[in-house]
Amino acid sequence: MKKRIKAALFGLLSLAVLAGCGEEGGGNEFVTIATASTGGTYYPIGVGMGNLWSESLEGVSATGQSSAGSVENIDLLRNGEAQLAILQGLIGAQAYTGQGNFEGNAYEDLRSISMLWPNVEHFVLMDNQIETGTIADIEGASFSVGPQASGTEQSTLVMMEALGLTKDDIDPEYLGYDDTISAMRDGRLQGGSLPAGTPVAAITDMYASGVNASVLEVTDEQLDAINDIYNTWYRFVIPGGTYPRVDEDIETIAQPNLLAVAGDMDEDTVYNLTKALYENLDFMYETHNSARDMTLETALDGLPAPLHIGAYRYFEEQGMDIPEDLIPPEAE
Repeated sequence: MKKRIKAALFGLLSLAVLAGCGEEGGGNEFVTIATASTGGTYYPIGVGMGNLWSESLEGVSATGQSSAGSVENIDLLRNGEAQLAILQGLIGAQAYTGQGNFEGNAYEDLRSISMLWPNVEHFVLMDNQIETGTIADIEGASFSVGPQASGTEQSTLVMMEALGLTKDDIDPEYLGYDDTISAMRDGRLQGGSLPAGTPVAAITDMYASGVNASVLEVTDEQLDAINDIYNTWYRFVIPGGTYPRVDEDIETIAQPNLLAVAGDMDEDTVYNLTKALYENLDFMYETHNSARDMTLETALDGLPAPLHIGAYRYFEEQGMDIPEDLIPPEAE
């Protein structure tokens, strides 16, 4: 029932878009940004972008709308029920290539606008289980891969696959972040996967409360193997001092939370949205702590699909070095 109601609401918004764009004399252009549940990070950042664009761009009325998250957001984009969407990088990669959740149903018209903030991989393991200090050390451990059917579980299993591991090579648990650290503290669990923006509160608690565990590192070879499956991760260094009692940098990886768009959206509209976003970052920084990671320098990190031609035009004007795989077919 909730899904039908949500789909109906998006359908009504889409009709508003068509009506607004079709008004003689211009009228407002309505832009819907699909996010996730209201209790997460996607929603306040999506609402913040909507407010920014509505206030700074004449004739644009933009709004963030809650949804079931990245997988549903792909369907909303594909069906024209949302014009923009915030996505987890892995889900964007699966959709664009027709793998995973979208096996045999590739969304080749998916386009990227920008990386927004990083989802940093944190594999934690009790110190007495660590041999190499890398994520390969989880083999044989009791290890939480995240709640079942969650984005955490999906990304964790991809990383394990790149290591040649399956759930048969660990003793899997399916816990949330706080429960993972609590179980490690009580001696009931040896490690877990906790991807998120830094600092992760549960991992801060792990170090501060004296749990004898550490965040594992990811080697360049492991990163290459992971990206051979889904090319959406990139190098991320957690600076020393981010977590209590950790003075050294931690060499890990991250995947992007990105802003995506349908390829057929108007070029000038996407150009103006991208330009307004990066010329008003101070506004975005006030919407949520995670938005403070948004910078022009990291805008292209880990994007799983080519840029929209409008975003491509903006980044070219900024003199950015755009990787070949992000150059939109429309620009060639």
